[in-house]
Amino acid sequence: MSFLNHILPTFAHIGMWGYWLVLLVSLLESLVLAGEIVPGATLVVFAGFLSAQGFLDIGDLIWFAAIGAILGDGLSFYLGTKGTHFFRSENKFLKAAHLERGENFFHKHGSKSIFLGRFIGPLRPIIPFVAGLSKMDKKKFLFWNIASAFLWSASHLLLGFFFGGVLAVVETWTTRVGYIIGIFFLFFLSLYAIKALVVKHGKHIAEFIRSVFSSIRKAIVSNPDVQKLHKRHSRFFAFLGRRLDRASFSGLPITLISIGFVYVLSLFFGTVQDILVSDQIVAADFRIAHLLAYFRSPELTKIFLWVTLLGKWQIIVGAAIAVSVILWFWKKKEFIFYLWLALGADELFNYLGKLTVHRVRPDNPVYLENSFSFPSGHAMVSVVFYGFLGYVLIRHLKNWKRKVNVFFICLVVAMAIGFSRLYLGVHYLSDVWGGYLLGLLILVTIITLHEWRRFRQDKAISDTVVATSSKKIATAIIISLSAVWYAGFALNYQPPFVAPTAPHAQYISGDIINYFSDHDIPKYSETLTGNPQEPLTFIFLAKNDDVIVRSFEKSFWFLADRVDISSVAKIAKAALTNSQYLNAPMTPSFWNAAVNDFGFEKPTDTNTVRERHHIRIWKTNLKQDDYSIYVGTASLDEGIKWFVTHKINPDIDTEKTFVEESLRSAGVVSSAREAQFVSPVLGTNFSNDPFFTNGKIFIIRLQ
Repeated sequence: MSFLNHILPTFAHIGMWGYWLVLLVSLLESLVLAGEIVPGATLVVFAGFLSAQGFLDIGDLIWFAAIGAILGDGLSFYLGTKGTHFFRSENKFLKAAHLERGENFFHKHGSKSIFLGRFIGPLRPIIPFVAGLSKMDKKKFLFWNIASAFLWSASHLLLGFFFGGVLAVVETWTTRVGYIIGIFFLFFLSLYAIKALVVKHGKHIAEFIRSVFSSIRKAIVSNPDVQKLHKRHSRFFAFLGRRLDRASFSGLPITLISIGFVYVLSLFFGTVQDILVSDQIVAADFRIAHLLAYFRSPELTKIFLWVTLLGKWQIIVGAAIAVSVILWFWKKKEFIFYLWLALGADELFNYLGKLTVHRVRPDNPVYLENSFSFPSGHAMVSVVFYGFLGYVLIRHLKNWKRKVNVFFICLVVAMAIGFSRLYLGVHYLSDVWGGYLLGLLILVTIITLHEWRRFRQDKAISDTVVATSSKKIATAIIISLSAVWYAGFALNYQPPFVAPTAPHAQYISGDIINYFSDHDIPKYSETLTGNPQEPLTFIFLAKNDDVIVRSFEKSFWFLADRVDISSVAKIAKAALTNSQYLNAPMTPSFWNAAVNDFGFEKPTDTNTVRERHHIRIWKTNLKQDDYSIYVGTASLDEGIKWFVTHKINPDIDTEKTFVEESLRSAGVVSSAREAQFVSPVLGTNFSNDPFFTNGKIFIIRLQ
């Protein structure tokens, strides 16, 4: 961003010359002698970016770029009428092979090649040349030339204009939002690597596994003891043989499906049981919900609202109608019944699940949902609907790579919808997981029914499809209408948003420690699953948050940066170079199911990011004498482990004394006392670092 801030002022005085420059590069981009060298398309996109910054008018730019493109194609057409001597094998750019590609493309697509070739970089300056060489009718050439020029210029300029318009939003994402984006990038990069591995080696791996199992089977069958057992229990082994018969659907396929179904069913009922009786699962759900709320931002909330609508019933029904019409056109009517049967089963079991479990929604949502929380209906339908579409496409595609691509696209869509429910705070993690499992059970059942019907029919249903131009056009129109419906619905969707409210203040009198004990307020920090860690070592009384921050800054403590891409990169660099990063982000910790509100750190004498003093502070809803009450834990980091978090010094008491003395020496303490809070503790934290403490706590009133 700083690079752009330096170069953008240079274009402030470009004026009318900018339009003529765009015309020139558009002309050269389409000119047979220069189009292979000049990056005209890139420069046109950049011109659109400049228009978003207010330097050029987007409407005028489209006209100038289109005229340049028309002139460039026109000159290429004229040069084509003069022969082919421009293209030679020894040329660096105008190779004979390029001309051959252009000729093949032109003869394949005819007049439309002028339009299509405009959008294919290497062919853009060659197709008009070939048209001239082939003595194409000038009127037809002029029509396609003008039509493609305006569309090409508008699309490239608007792309740059859009990017420039969202530049300010992109800058705001270099906060903790950037961390979420970074995680997504790494996740999808890993998923892409897995997909590439499956595409390249999937068949070989499957064949290897099949070969291994076949060898094992032969070894078992040839064993003399097994042969004796086979003679003794011939009926059982005959039944087993039928169940493992690969040639029959009722053999190995239905056996594997049954095993998978029972396994997924056991996972689902295990999840329901954990929700109903396991405090640990519920505790993890609460903390994950609060952790994701910590990373919320208006920009990402808008994005995930669009994503979550992919599982909204209005969108699903509209898409299902569109899919049904497409299946009808393509003479695949047998899938329509099973599609709607799957959606009906999804709605039924979603209703029964919510009615049975009666789980309340999370308490920190972006917007309100009126139904119960378990299972997630969006997660269910993402598996049922998009999984069924994937099944239909995979069954009819012949290319292995395309099959794998379809599978991973459906997987990503389902995962994105599920995560959107978590990010928006309308479901717990176990709700989404339960929705996935229940949706998978429905999908497997519907697919099995369809495959069983195919197997039972006298004549097999052909997977062959006859692709005609009318079918393709109709399909494209239906998909476009569905996309318009989705976009229109999303733009007008206004759910009942929940405005964040401060918790109701609870005024207390008397001894604070007794109040903690009498009201069963947690005295320990917690792991993600709710297990106790270090006990609280501080209770602060301050007028407001600013007093907390100001007091620690006066004591030469540094407020930790939020976790984002920039801060993670800085801390990685500091760790590798063993240098200091005074505001390095801290690993979030939990107390009372909430993430710490503040994190402060102070360098040690070693002055490196690996070793530093830490204190995490949570704001409570308690007040005493108009002072807000905060709680905190302190630790001394001795090194970095797992490249993610720090290893702490086990002596917590020495560290809490250090914090109290640093505040007192800065003159920000009004009063301080130490009292017994819990029994002496010898334990470990979430990363299995040991610690010990006498169980005492400092109660500090800040000025």
